Amino acid sequence: MTAPLHEDRPAGPGRALPDTQQGMRRRNLARVLHAVRAEGPLSRAAVASRIGLTRAAVSTLVDELIRSGLLEELGPERPGRVGRPGSALALSGRGPAGIGAEIGVDHLAVCAVDLRGTTRSRAIRQGANRGRSPGPVLAELTELIRRVVAEAEGEGLWPAGLAVAVPGLVARDARTVVRAPNLDWHEADLGDLLPADFPLTVDNEANFGALAELWLGDGTPRDFLHVSAEIGIGAAVVVDGGLLRGTRGFAGELGHVPVQPDGPECACGGRGCLEQYAGEEAVLRAAGLEPDEDRVGLLAGRAAEGDEDVRRALRDAGTALGVALTGAVNLLDPQSVVLGGELSGLAPWLLPSLRDELARRTAGPACPVSVSRLGPQGPLLGAAHSVVRAVLDDPATVAERA
Repeated sequence: MTAPLHEDRPAGPGRALPDTQQGMRRRNLARVLHAVRAEGPLSRAAVASRIGLTRAAVSTLVDELIRSGLLEELGPERPGRVGRPGSALALSGRGPAGIGAEIGVDHLAVCAVDLRGTTRSRAIRQGANRGRSPGPVLAELTELIRRVVAEAEGEGLWPAGLAVAVPGLVARDARTVVRAPNLDWHEADLGDLLPADFPLTVDNEANFGALAELWLGDGTPRDFLHVSAEIGIGAAVVVDGGLLRGTRGFAGELGHVPVQPDGPECACGGRGCLEQYAGEEAVLRAAGLEPDEDRVGLLAGRAAEGDEDVRRALRDAGTALGVALTGAVNLLDPQSVVLGGELSGLAPWLLPSLRDELARRTAGPACPVSVSRLGPQGPLLGAAHSVVRAVLDDPATVAERA
């Protein structure tokens, strides 16, 4: 596969720091934070041992991180270690937090995550957003953001940035929704309609879901294809721990891969797209059911009760997913496929036909398919954690603001 294309994104984890004396300091600050995150609590001496710097150099870096509110001292290390005990360091439970938001077809959600990865506040509003203009939707989202930020600030946190997951194509400026067919949004600059109090990053919900799987999943490989399936179906390709974005940043539109060229018309303007066979509403239609507020719950309940129409619709959806994924697997050769989003709750009835189709059509050995334990929470958590990871990867940006 080609290397991940993310160099011109304006913010986010994994960005290269300049090869200067100042750049070296910023990298070393990040190394200290990541060492404590991975193995903490740790003393200054233990950090120095792990990252290969002198104790004096680490002590200077640690003092700066404590002043910036990124590290805190917990007191003497636990007994049993050789030598004089040092003061144990941990990521701060106060200070900067990542604010994540999600704009769904039928919901809005916001959460705050601290540097330790703990979700400290969450708010959600159920309600249809399809066909509504961006202004009123983002006004409601702003209310939720303000509520979550106020709750976080009440616990000693402050927002280091806002990341918003959307079900559509996002321009390289990381703020403009070029096209979101299931919302009917076109060329919507979210930066003009959201709070300007802190840095903003907008990205496709499947991308954030994949990052959440990478960072929070259980044994997730560094090369995988993440499928986020709800009303719409998106995908994200992770290569060597980074997102493969494509030339314009639009990679991963699995839902608009045609599985039947002469099939029904899709909201994107094409025909026979995967979403018309495997999206939630498509499965409901095939099962002869009317849409319900809890579409997945309705389908899962009927399938568990043995409703053959529902089970057949889910088998057919799994087959369609398998057809579309075969092309991606044959082209990209990922280590695994991870099914996330709302449809992950229907995995018992989707996966058998999906796996059969992949095994039958894939040129090489069958690609493993697993189900995300994050489910529909993936995009929201991925958005919030992307802000946290950006702080951990370049804490000097926070130190300069503190």
